[in-house]
Amino acid sequence: MSGIYLHIPFCKQACHYCDFHFSTSMGHKEATIQAIARELELRKDYLQGQEVRTIYFGGGTPSLLTQSELYLLLQTIKALFIVSEGAEITLEANPDDLSPEKLQELKAAGINRLSIGLQSFHEPHLRMMNRAHNATESLQCVRDAQAAGFDNITVDLIYGIPALDHSIWLEDLKTLFSLNVQHVSCYALTIEPDTALGRWSKKGTFKPSEDEFTAQQFEILLEQMKAHGYVQYEVSNFSKPGFESKHNSNYWRGVHYLGVGPSAHSFNGHSRQYNVANNRKYTAALAESAIPAEVEELTLADQANDYLLTTLRTIWGCDLSVMRDRYSYDLQSQHRLYLQQLSEKGLARVEANVLYLTDPGKLLADQITLDLMIE
Repeated sequence: MSGIYLHIPFCKQACHYCDFHFSTSMGHKEATIQAIARELELRKDYLQGQEVRTIYFGGGTPSLLTQSELYLLLQTIKALFIVSEGAEITLEANPDDLSPEKLQELKAAGINRLSIGLQSFHEPHLRMMNRAHNATESLQCVRDAQAAGFDNITVDLIYGIPALDHSIWLEDLKTLFSLNVQHVSCYALTIEPDTALGRWSKKGTFKPSEDEFTAQQFEILLEQMKAHGYVQYEVSNFSKPGFESKHNSNYWRGVHYLGVGPSAHSFNGHSRQYNVANNRKYTAALAESAIPAEVEELTLADQANDYLLTTLRTIWGCDLSVMRDRYSYDLQSQHRLYLQQLSEKGLARVEANVLYLTDPGKLLADQITLDLMIE
């Protein structure tokens, strides 16, 4: 099985925290969509005939696609690849795009999973992040999507936003649970250098939250999610049973995927490809039937590190037998003392030869993974 990711690199405006590749100029949009369709044609053999079980429209803001653009891309995929019946087809959307009419268009096109970037229900926080929607739209778009028949909805929320206390975060979670969506992705506010928040932070006009404050909000999140029947199957992702993201779970399990569009990544088990993060260079190359991508061949150590990085963040843990047998790396013998220290501190445990992070350990997942990687 495999998946296809399509990067739609357009947004109405720049969020103050985002460092993904996108453009707020729509003048090049039609040419870029045509180029993505052309890249699909040129790369039809990349997945080597594997059945495609997930399709994911990410960005950027894929909900800016017109109905005809969405049909073009989906029909191109179905003509070139073996798409399984009942494939999970996800589209990321901003609340301000999801009118009842737009929702019907998406459903008619075959979108069966919506990923809605709410980020917060608190108006001042939305303005601080420069989101294009307001708090009312955050609520209404989910209700409209449910009324339109979407029964697999995931929403994004951001925690760790500077505040006097945790009351706003608790209220956001209360509102979230009232919507009863099937899946939630929650991310800590990260200050990237090449963003508005990054520049303001450097100037001293914006003060990020202290790590302890953010960690406390993460702990509140875990407690509340568990109390409301959500399973944390990855550090940042929570679902009702049976509603895990199949597409993202494939990433974490090392399933092959094709990424098309500017800045998209692809993975086939032994190499990664990285498309150029420039819309004009991308479309110019595809106009000449060239794929503007860099290829990175992965060593056995690279593959082992990838496996460790992705699995350790999940509920399924890192199988130490796979590390040893597939990647020739005996993690237990190489890091026996460190693993013992993690266990004694209540940060990790080994059961049936699988390494799992505990809830406190998930707070330190990045550092623990870095410590265990092959240098």
